[in-house]
Amino acid sequence: MLLEVKDLRVKYQNIEALHGISFCVDKGEIVTLIGANGAGKTTSLHAITRVPPPEGPKVASGDILHNGISILDVDAHTIVQKHKIALAPEGRHIFGNLTVEENLTLATFARKDKDPVKADFKKVYELFPKLFERRKQRGETLSGGEQQMLSVGRALMTGSEFILLDEPSMGLSPLLMQELFRALKALNNAGMTILLIEQNAHMAFKFAHRGYVLSTGEIVAQGDVKNLMENPDVKKAYLGG
Repeated sequence: MLLEVKDLRVKYQNIEALHGISFCVDKGEIVTLIGANGAGKTTSLHAITRVPPPEGPKVASGDILHNGISILDVDAHTIVQKHKIALAPEGRHIFGNLTVEENLTLATFARKDKDPVKADFKKVYELFPKLFERRKQRGETLSGGEQQMLSVGRALMTGSEFILLDEPSMGLSPLLMQELFRALKALNNAGMTILLIEQNAHMAFKFAHRGYVLSTGEIVAQGDVKNLMENPDVKKAYLGG
């Protein structure tokens, strides 16, 4: 198993946000976490990547294993550099005063493998041709969809083999959303493992192999996407039926 989250309890100061959740992601899978705002989805990703916001989450108990090794006490940069896990965060958080190319280059700062870096530039530009067209433009001049592509591209430029995506479709037009998800599916077909948080449950289930439904810090449903789509509670809460 590539990633195992085991009975994880996470607190923000005195408030418990995750109440002992467990889920897993196998190599080559696309797994989605869905749920309403405040369900604990982003908290789960922050716990895995060790990149908390100010006053961020603290793991109270449980464990997170990557290839069978606990990463609970691992620094954020080691998660990326050694464990090859990268986060494309909610809100994109690109550097607006840097060009597309500079944003992508910055993500390679800890890499020693120069030839694969060149190959990854080519991969990102082939995956997102608009980024190649805009490569000399500052990030702040890009459209919302292009900024999201840059956020995903930056995660890929770390050399990671497992990417965590937090609300990648937020604010995108239906056309750009389809374009982004086609690119992500192509990445997965080439071997990339993906853990996805997505408000658009229809898109998430169309895209993923398996899913988990979070509600107020607890997993209330899980399974392959076909079974989840047929679950009456999931249909009523997230699929409009």
